[in-house]
Amino acid sequence: MTVSQEKTKVLKPGESPNAFTGIGDQNQLNPLFARAGEATDFPLNVLPPGESLPETAYQVVHDEAMLDGNSRLNLATFVGTWMDPFADKLYSETADKNMVDKDEYPQTAAIETRCWKMIASLWNSPDAEGSIGTSTIGSSEACMLGGLALKRRWQLARRAAGKSTEKPNLILSSAVQVCWEKFCNYWDVEARYVPISDEHKVLDGFELEKYVDENTIGVVAIMGVTYTGMYEPVAEIAKALDKIQADTGLDIPIHVDGASGGMIAPFLQPTLEWDFRVERVASISTSAHKYGLVYPGLGWVVWRTVADLPADLVFDVTYLGGHMPSFALNFSRPGAQVLLQYYLFLRLGFDGYYKVQKASQDVALYLSGEIGKMDAFELWNDGSDIPVFAWQLTKGHTDKWNLYHLSERLRLKGWLIPAYPMPDDISDLTVQRIVVRNGLSRNLAESLISDIKEAVDYLDLLESPMPTEGLKSSFTH
Repeated sequence: MTVSQEKTKVLKPGESPNAFTGIGDQNQLNPLFARAGEATDFPLNVLPPGESLPETAYQVVHDEAMLDGNSRLNLATFVGTWMDPFADKLYSETADKNMVDKDEYPQTAAIETRCWKMIASLWNSPDAEGSIGTSTIGSSEACMLGGLALKRRWQLARRAAGKSTEKPNLILSSAVQVCWEKFCNYWDVEARYVPISDEHKVLDGFELEKYVDENTIGVVAIMGVTYTGMYEPVAEIAKALDKIQADTGLDIPIHVDGASGGMIAPFLQPTLEWDFRVERVASISTSAHKYGLVYPGLGWVVWRTVADLPADLVFDVTYLGGHMPSFALNFSRPGAQVLLQYYLFLRLGFDGYYKVQKASQDVALYLSGEIGKMDAFELWNDGSDIPVFAWQLTKGHTDKWNLYHLSERLRLKGWLIPAYPMPDDISDLTVQRIVVRNGLSRNLAESLISDIKEAVDYLDLLESPMPTEGLKSSFTH
């Protein structure tokens, strides 16, 4: 019997609602927020003792997630927050695929290979068929794999020469993403940080010889520094390493962390030599769930040649009836995102990716231009590399408020724009950063500028300083 066929129970005066024939009738006849399970709280940290209706469980989780806010207004994160309806449909259809089970899902495995070969070509591999790559959970895992390959190549070369493999080190910018700090910590590699400064805003090869020695496994160059979005000049770093090799004989490879720029530079700066056109570049990683435009989490890493990935790091795994090569930190993981990447490659092609990335860059340049015109701010960069830029408070503008207060003020309008200190050596400098992603339209950007101006006008009218207790850095990678 359907709900429409059932007779509505009319309560007599004084009759309890429990006179209904059963809880099932209540659930069918009462579509409002008064069903069993919605009138009381679920336990937060203990498994509930019994079942609940799927509609009830869905509504509770849906409502809690709703409290996170509007992801489209989150200008702190690099991670994509939008895909088109066909991608959503494909995602729901393939969410059950296990990327590691290449015997059961051979077509997904084949598509994974197609994707990294496309990316190898995009990064100007001298021989895409002779290179090797893999998908990962995100760019952090991709970086870890790139770093492991650097360490193992260094160890093999040292052992072959009868030398010690103790105390390996890796050269990094002080503005490096935290995943590299984790790599050095987890795999016992000394992190040697080259400080950035007003004169050298990124690692650019300056005085690199002071950090390099025979135990250096490689140098990490970042295409899109997390703090500011600026490119590190890979070709200039390679030239500095060429000179070091000429002077000392040390042959030190580069891993390019292209978490963001790896999917921007090929389209917006095609003549910039940062990729496998630079011979010293052994491997490149990127985050597909950033400017690869895929939902989280997916990354890619590609090595110039098969020889650049030591064979003893690759396992031949027997799993669910088949054999497969595996080089990963994770095992079972989603295959859907790989298919989403392939969908986007087919859907957009080179021209489509150019248009999407150019639109984001245009919005970033508009925003940085408008913010740069404001007396209160001084730009650190303008978003002409990846569509990300940062600014600082103009010295002497005010002693009543800081960028943390502005960040909090903008949050009242729904905007998430982080304020945070820069790395060591310039940690007394606080900046704000905007990440422009696919989905931030020019109209939204104009609304943001209006809200920033309104917030600054409000703060500038303060007659006494804002409190500074409890202010939090909201840096997001």
